[in-house]
Amino acid sequence: MVPCIGRRNDGYVELDNRSGPSRGAPRDDGDFKARALMLRASRQVMLASNIANTDTPGYNATDINFRDALQSAMEAQVPLAGTNASHLSGASFQMSTAALAEFSLPAQSSLDGNSVDMDRERGEFARNAILYQLASAMLDDEAKEFKLASSDPRR
Repeated sequence: MVPCIGRRNDGYVELDNRSGPSRGAPRDDGDFKARALMLRASRQVMLASNIANTDTPGYNATDINFRDALQSAMEAQVPLAGTNASHLSGASFQMSTAALAEFSLPAQSSLDGNSVDMDRERGEFARNAILYQLASAMLDDEAKEFKLASSDPRR
């Protein structure tokens, strides 16, 4: 029985000692971090679009449910085309941001039908920017660790 690290719904990491066919293959942590970074960037674009359209009559604000989007991104495995039988199989993440978008419910209705709540959008924009920087730093730290591990130990 080999221990595997798993992620709980609240974002914490836990050790899982289960094994067998009922348990899926462990996730690649670098892949998780890269996908989280891509989703944070997509969400930032969507929030910026909401802020830009705050005065557009009839505009419906959209957002991404990050937890659900990341879960579906980790489950979505698109096989890569191999040109040779000796190539290793791999997967790439390809998901449209439009498929992840959901309409935001306004806290208060407006006369022009616009559902953008500027206070909420600014807060979510700032929060997502901080989490994007964190995800970027984590991915950068991992790259530095790989570089250090592959360097000459006598230096």
